Amino acid sequence: MTSPVSELQKINPSSIIELFQLELITAIHGSNTIYYFHNGVNTNENQDVIFAGNQYTRMPIEASGFDFTSKKLPRPRLSISNILGTFTTLILTLPQGLEGAKVTRIRTLSRYIDNVNFTGGDILLEDGNFLIQENGGLIDMESGINPFGTPDPTATFATQIFFIDRKIAENRNGIEFELSAKMDLDGVRLPKRQVLPEDFPGVGSFFA
Repeated sequence: MTSPVSELQKINPSSIIELFQLELITAIHGSNTIYYFHNGVNTNENQDVIFAGNQYTRMPIEASGFDFTSKKLPRPRLSISNILGTFTTLILTLPQGLEGAKVTRIRTLSRYIDNVNFTGGDILLEDGNFLIQENGGLIDMESGINPFGTPDPTATFATQIFFIDRKIAENRNGIEFELSAKMDLDGVRLPKRQVLPEDFPGVGSFFA
């Protein structure tokens, strides 16, 4: 298994590709359909991304708040463009809305995405600029081979899984959701156990 973290330590790391999976839960939504999408960053205009055999549709997305802290679980926010009405239509077909749906965030590097991304003249971006030359020569973007590296479906940063807790806002331009970790939805408190002096004389209070 290749580690993308080691690639970031290089002088010119590959572009980071951020992917999302939205999975409906049968017990809640009556379906287990999975929707695949990405935010369009570090790819050419209007290009879908295929990673590990799954096709991720390009869609304007803003995601924030995924970082963990020592004091509380993160509650990320996911803002998705609704220009095409995709998510409004989906919500209208679900009696429970999208609350409870599983959101998986996957991050990898452009050098690890599938070879099929490089057919038909698709051009990836690296560091925000069109990458059209390598070692003084033109890159063949129609060869069907990833010119940046070897595809590897296991080469990802730590996968993050959250669930849609609530819809914060919705208008004709977009929808914003607040996400929660499963432990947060289940009402699990951190720390889960307290060790107190009355239980163990001679020790100070600490948490486990």
